[in-house]
Amino acid sequence: MIPLSVLPLQAVEANLLNDPYRFPIGVWLQSPSNAPRFKAAGMNLYVGLWDGPTDQQLATLQTAGMPVICEQNSVGLAHVQDPNILGWLQPDEPDNAQPKGNGYGPCVPPQTVVDWYRKLKANDPNRPVLLGMGQGVANDQWLGRGSGASLDDYKTYVKGGDIVSFDIYPVSGLPMSDSENYLWYLPKGIDRLAAWAGPTKPHWNCIECTGIDSGKKATPEQVRAEVWMSLIHGSSGIIYFVHQFKPAFKEAALLDDPEMLQEVTSTNAEIQKLAPVLHSPLTTPKVTVQCSNPQCPVDFLVKRRGRDMYLFAVGMRNLSTDATFRIDGLSIGKVQNLDREGGLDARSGSFLDHFKPYEVHLYRISTVKTNSR
Repeated sequence: MIPLSVLPLQAVEANLLNDPYRFPIGVWLQSPSNAPRFKAAGMNLYVGLWDGPTDQQLATLQTAGMPVICEQNSVGLAHVQDPNILGWLQPDEPDNAQPKGNGYGPCVPPQTVVDWYRKLKANDPNRPVLLGMGQGVANDQWLGRGSGASLDDYKTYVKGGDIVSFDIYPVSGLPMSDSENYLWYLPKGIDRLAAWAGPTKPHWNCIECTGIDSGKKATPEQVRAEVWMSLIHGSSGIIYFVHQFKPAFKEAALLDDPEMLQEVTSTNAEIQKLAPVLHSPLTTPKVTVQCSNPQCPVDFLVKRRGRDMYLFAVGMRNLSTDATFRIDGLSIGKVQNLDREGGLDARSGSFLDHFKPYEVHLYRISTVKTNSR
């Protein structure tokens, strides 16, 4: 959620980006005609419009009740009073090597991206600017950055957006035979964005859910894990990449994949239900986890809303482990599973659960009492 303090007063009217009861879940560069179907799948934001925005695209999205972050062309500026436009989009992946002739040249200089940002804000100071970067944010072996590029460039790139995002598609996009073992590149990139941009600037990320052009595709369970790894590490907006380029081009390939669509829809509904919790402050008790398999860490996020404590956890490797969670100084009653039937018993401030490869567990701890000393 964008802190209201970073927006001008004129921009603070309620919308998806500052609503504590909703979470931004976008879809990348899709035809507005499919907006009702994406809305039914739990997406509530379009990010990017092909060769747009055009008047027709904006009208179609308005009818569908689907807000958009789009390029700031002449049509976009002519609709500057349209509340359905939530923000402006920088040119995508400026940190990648840029097309030049029949090949590729260097990436866009970081200061150029900052200059673009200043022009966008001069035209409309009331909307945030989204900057999306490539997989070089997380993948140090990425050859597509362009000659002379450096990780230090990102310290300047992140000044080119009010929201900073990146994309990496580990299973379908990494040129490795075991690419399914690198889902943890997503939280790695999110942690880096937070370090470069600071903890208060919103950082988002993109999620794979098709084969794209490699023919290799994440499973529905792996996509769910990618989403929750991202949220646990502080992502405040999710954007799904739903294209397929090979063996045949499908702009909205997710919509033709019933199994994946069902999982994405379920995960999105889960996120929206928990949006008020995700937007809540971090809780203060010290929580630690001990894993039976040291090769499989379990990462977690702890939030408090009202009298309840929420703990969201995911196994970070393609391995199984038992995980023992301990909440120091607290006595716990019943630990309720939010994503499964039943609950867990907690004794002396700790509870044990089993994690299959990349498994996500969501808990609510309802009766938390401070231990007397």
